[in-house]
Amino acid sequence: MAKITKRTVDALKPRAKLYVAFDADVKGFGCRVMPSGVKSYILEYRPGAGGRSTATKRLTLGRHGAMTAEQARDAALDALARIRLGDDPQAEKARQRAAPTVGELTDVFLKDHVSSKLKPKTRVHYEGLLAKVQAAYVNLKAASLTRAHVASLHQSMADTPYFANHMLAAVSSCWAWAERHALLPEGHTNPAAKISRFREEGRERFLSSDEMARLGDALGQCETRFGPHASGAIRLLCLTGARLNEVLALRWQEVDFERGLALLPDSKTGRKTVLLNAPALAVLAELPRLEGCPYVIPGIGGRRFDLRRPWAFVKEAAGLEGVRLHDLRHSFASVGAGASLGLPMIGKLLDHSQSATTQRYAHLGDDPLRRASETIGATIAAALGGVPSNVVPMVKSR
Repeated sequence: MAKITKRTVDALKPRAKLYVAFDADVKGFGCRVMPSGVKSYILEYRPGAGGRSTATKRLTLGRHGAMTAEQARDAALDALARIRLGDDPQAEKARQRAAPTVGELTDVFLKDHVSSKLKPKTRVHYEGLLAKVQAAYVNLKAASLTRAHVASLHQSMADTPYFANHMLAAVSSCWAWAERHALLPEGHTNPAAKISRFREEGRERFLSSDEMARLGDALGQCETRFGPHASGAIRLLCLTGARLNEVLALRWQEVDFERGLALLPDSKTGRKTVLLNAPALAVLAELPRLEGCPYVIPGIGGRRFDLRRPWAFVKEAAGLEGVRLHDLRHSFASVGAGASLGLPMIGKLLDHSQSATTQRYAHLGDDPLRRASETIGATIAAALGGVPSNVVPMVKSR
């Protein structure tokens, strides 16, 4: 045994079998020499506080050349100090090797959580969002993904702020799920936390009364071209504020004409009851029922899955550039807000799970601030126009 130095290690010659030359000063520290001539610094130790375990383990510290003898000695002393406190460096190294990569973790999350517990449409959305993360960091250990990594990816998606912000939400959900299922260390910092989101422009579009009238005319043309079911589906979207899939998946057995209800067994938020007003019931009553088809809006092979062609025709005919089918739901809410029906009631009609979602319609309501502004504006306009008003002149007190 001799002290491990560059000089003594360089002097070690390969043999027919591997061997270890141990250091004279640091117990268990040595240099392993392979028959090929490759030399690596190692540490043999017994795990457990004070080295009480009878099983001897070997920890590879690094290869000679990439690591100096002095660096290897420091690494060995550091490892021995941790071993005396009860750590097991070799076991930790094995855990790190077995730890999932970003690609592996996101695949498991999509398979075990998203696919089994979320809606198909949401699953497709998550797959697209996490594909961005996989493309950037697929082979990186998931526990090593940092906030800086995610922030950099988020910034690279600045041209699509909505998609970029949803990517952050998907990463946050995935890493939180992984910690709950012990795939990441407990207390692991979520890499998507505390990253500032991009500002998203509001995507709500509300139809005016004139646009509603043009839409009504266009729906008559749509019925002639695409049949009563396509135009009827769009009318139901307008009249109920329901989501597209809720209307297209509606079955006749779920429609209660007597009580004016559509009893949906499944929707974006689970079981749901849609209130059917008189105009909506009239649309349903006039729709022809296809023999053998349980769906209100039939399609090829059973139900219909989209209204792309009919809606494209209606938009062009009505001159509704840039209006989406989902904007009919916004328009339903905007009419309610303008009629002072109250945000809680509108949220209930639209089946919003969070009040913040309904809050976007607050500015449309006829609230006290709006009424105050109208009163003041009318009084000033009357005065400017020379029309007598009820403005009371202020008299300076003496």
